[in-house]
Amino acid sequence: MNYPNFINSKLPNVGTTIFTIMGKLAADNNAINLSQGFPDFSCNEELIGLVNKYMMTGHNQYAPMEGLMSLRKILAEKTEDIYSAKYDPESEITITSGATQAIFTAITAIVRENDEVIIFEPAYDCYQPAIELNGGKTMYVSLKAPNYSIDWEEVKKMINHRTKMIIINTPHNPTGSIMSSRDMAKLEKLTQGTDIVIISDEVYEHIIFDGYEHQSIARFPKLAERSIIISSFGKTFHATGWKMGYCVAPKKLTAEFRKVHQFLVFSCNTPIQYALADFLKKKDNYLELGNFYQKKRDHFIELIKNSKFQFEPSAGTYFQLLRYKEISKEKDTDFAVRLIKEFGIASIPISVFYHEAVDNHVLRFCFAKREETLEKAAEILNRI
Repeated sequence: MNYPNFINSKLPNVGTTIFTIMGKLAADNNAINLSQGFPDFSCNEELIGLVNKYMMTGHNQYAPMEGLMSLRKILAEKTEDIYSAKYDPESEITITSGATQAIFTAITAIVRENDEVIIFEPAYDCYQPAIELNGGKTMYVSLKAPNYSIDWEEVKKMINHRTKMIIINTPHNPTGSIMSSRDMAKLEKLTQGTDIVIISDEVYEHIIFDGYEHQSIARFPKLAERSIIISSFGKTFHATGWKMGYCVAPKKLTAEFRKVHQFLVFSCNTPIQYALADFLKKKDNYLELGNFYQKKRDHFIELIKNSKFQFEPSAGTYFQLLRYKEISKEKDTDFAVRLIKEFGIASIPISVFYHEAVDNHVLRFCFAKREETLEKAAEILNRI
């Protein structure tokens, strides 16, 4: 079928995502897939049982547009308990169909034509297309390697009267870096007295290592009053395919968010919401997540410590960056493809997370895998 010549693409420079490309290559070559960010183990059997229970007891029709109240209430309690921040479950918490939908909804609700939005590269790939679709202009700030830190003086120079939004992501995908309380203080100072809205992508909030504490924007009242916080049940409970998340924001921002949300998805999976409301009552189901994944990170990097790859242990998320400068001078995209075809292991090249490819010879590997998978992967990496 020929493409209609009267269609003028709204995203002319956007193709298939790298995750789809590398996932297909991995499958076609029967490679160990450490590219896409999802576990190869099942989510908690109790949680699956709860979903089944609520399906079987008839909770299969539309949930309220804002989300099930029992779930929103326990999320309000969780947020206050961890971050000492009070949010009204009635008017300040919304259940979403995953974090990507929440991010798109937030951008759509706030960004108008010619508004500028600052994002930090390497950046998760859903930010820029959503900005572009809403007529905004993406302004890029590069994180400083090797620790992928933010140069706040550079951000300061970029802020002007057209700056409508800043998007932050901590713990950070793809680098595994985290923002500190000092970073938050600098962001607060830069946005003070402005109308800038912040989207804080915190989907890996419970996956943080080495005794560090997640610096949610909710901890900082002057930032929280201008911020939309996005979280993910899928990342927290090993159920990325359920596409369930939530948004926390002050009343006025939530009202604008919901105006878009109701026409984008209206409401989200009902039995899963009931199940999550029950499952969240046991705090260890999310408070122990950092320890769970730190063991996997530590196991993975111990297995590859004598390889020719170079790395610093990830501070958060379930991704580990590996530098290959001592192995090859190939572009990271070429090297990643060769690893799949010749060695049978899939990763994600970091250059694709920049609007103009910045190739530091770094690949991202997902360690949200069974020990058996990590050991097989490490055996391959040690041979390269």
